[in-house]
Amino acid sequence: MSRMKTTPSLTTRRSFMALLGSSAAAAALPWAGATKAASNIPVGLEMYSVRNTLAKDLDGTVKAVAAAGYQGLEFYAPYFDWTPAQAKDMRKLLDDLGIRCFSTHNDSSFFASEKLDHACEVNLILGSKYMVMASSHEGATVDAWKQVADILNTASDKLAADHLGVGYHNHQAEWKPVDGLKPMEILAKNTKPSVMLQLDVGTCIEAGSDPVAWIKANPGRIRSMHCKEWSPDAGKGYSVLFGEGVAPWKQLFAAAEHGGGIEYYLVEQEGSRFSEIETAQRCLQSFRATHGA
Repeated sequence: MSRMKTTPSLTTRRSFMALLGSSAAAAALPWAGATKAASNIPVGLEMYSVRNTLAKDLDGTVKAVAAAGYQGLEFYAPYFDWTPAQAKDMRKLLDDLGIRCFSTHNDSSFFASEKLDHACEVNLILGSKYMVMASSHEGATVDAWKQVADILNTASDKLAADHLGVGYHNHQAEWKPVDGLKPMEILAKNTKPSVMLQLDVGTCIEAGSDPVAWIKANPGRIRSMHCKEWSPDAGKGYSVLFGEGVAPWKQLFAAAEHGGGIEYYLVEQEGSRFSEIETAQRCLQSFRATHGA
């Protein structure tokens, strides 16, 4: 898909969004900040899980995700190349299928001023509630991580008027101390409460940190969770299906739903012995059997 060559101003974008009627911005409002019973917390798929299938057939893959029983999804970085017209087509497909785009995963560069307006516009059309920074390339010092926090805070302030939130997603590096401080701790301390801390369970565990303790230490900020499994067994790692690794899912669900602030779960899997779509189907079945929802 071709990238937009121009980026509309915030005023132009808001006027455009107002004309959409049942717009993505309006659709996001009813569930903003809502407290859900465990059985009502939706589960979606991080679309990186089906990245190869997605690259070959975007619409067909989205339809397959809906058919598998997922209530929503999270698009990852390639969505940024969509034009507003392409995003509107995708939004119609999502609406027709009865699922929603919960959030998007974004390269850190998408938060720069020259790209943020376009990312915001596409997110609003899709009905996304959060723009999540998928990782940071700012550096590996304490000051660099504080700079990431500043970027997130600035974006959060700028997007608040559009009711679009901002979040940060951890990988392994965020749990490895820098001058005695874990980068995730630096981000949590230096970002505003409005910035979501999206927990990737598998990478947290692989890095030797305790995801349950992290949720309890940051009440209200773990508004979404990547339910990625991990096994320490040789040759397995991230290739295991949900429930086949060592993640303490029962404790994680309890912590997330009793103080963590969870709004939606996202299944993520990096590749298994099954096809991408079958992997997504099997992981959702195991998720529901474990969660009870």
